[in-house]
Amino acid sequence: MTLQKGDFVLLEYTVVDKDDNRIVETTIEDKAREAGVYKPDEVYEPRLIILGETRLFEPLEQALFNADVNQEITVEVPPEKAFGQRDPSKVKVISIREFYRYGKLPRVGDIVEINNQQARVVSITGGRVTLDFNHPLAGKTLVVSAKVVKKLETLEDKVKYIVKQYIPRIELDKVNVSLGQDGSTVTIKLPIETLFMENMG
Repeated sequence: MTLQKGDFVLLEYTVVDKDDNRIVETTIEDKAREAGVYKPDEVYEPRLIILGETRLFEPLEQALFNADVNQEITVEVPPEKAFGQRDPSKVKVISIREFYRYGKLPRVGDIVEINNQQARVVSITGGRVTLDFNHPLAGKTLVVSAKVVKKLETLEDKVKYIVKQYIPRIELDKVNVSLGQDGSTVTIKLPIETLFMENMG
């Protein structure tokens, strides 16, 4: 049976920049290591997706609605359905003194925040800093390979994986979920070590 809107599923995926075949995101640790993009503080495992609710690239979402569990799919996502086309007007030049005011010394390649917007430092010349406020993947066509590895059927599993979204390193077998007698309340009990976990979402 194909997947439907509202289904809770665990999605394994890899996103590749079509231009240079570079992996930009993956849920698979081995692929991250092979591509040299492994991050020690990242939790590599399938992600919880609620179809029709979780924000996904439109071509990927449509493909999932026509897929079955454990069916591998590959979709191409053009810039306009990913992070948009590059906008030259989003490249700005500001004085390096703006950084000095905050006690920071910018370096080429840094991601900085200016007026609540993130930008990449492109160049520093003669006391001027060129910033690119475009998304790093703007103008890129992406190729997404994905597979739904599991469809969550029980309320207990759904609640446990929602908890895991916010506390990625928690062990699911230590999360206790119970449904109230009237069926309208859910009680969640977490292990005491949860209080000391890093990287809580």
